[in-house]
Amino acid sequence: MGFLRTILIILLVYYTLKLFAKWFGPRIFGYAARKTEKHFKEKFEQFQGYQNQEGNTNDGDISIDKKTVRTNKDSEQLGEFIDFEEIE
Repeated sequence: MGFLRTILIILLVYYTLKLFAKWFGPRIFGYAARKTEKHFKEKFEQFQGYQNQEGNTNDGDISIDKKTVRTNKDSEQLGEFIDFEEIE
């Protein structure tokens, strides 16, 4: 009797979850899709604004974007250089 009861409970839980997934699954995926679309749209608009800023320069103008400069301190963290010799 206990085995049959366990099987029935497992089937009841399985079909209940399946039913809830059928009802709420599309809503959850739709919500996730809208959030992702909104995120990509914001990033695209931010990128377009950056390109428009660059586009305001006249021909022949020089612009320098600040980049990070490598220092000796950075190369020291890479490790020690070891020169290997080939043995024949």
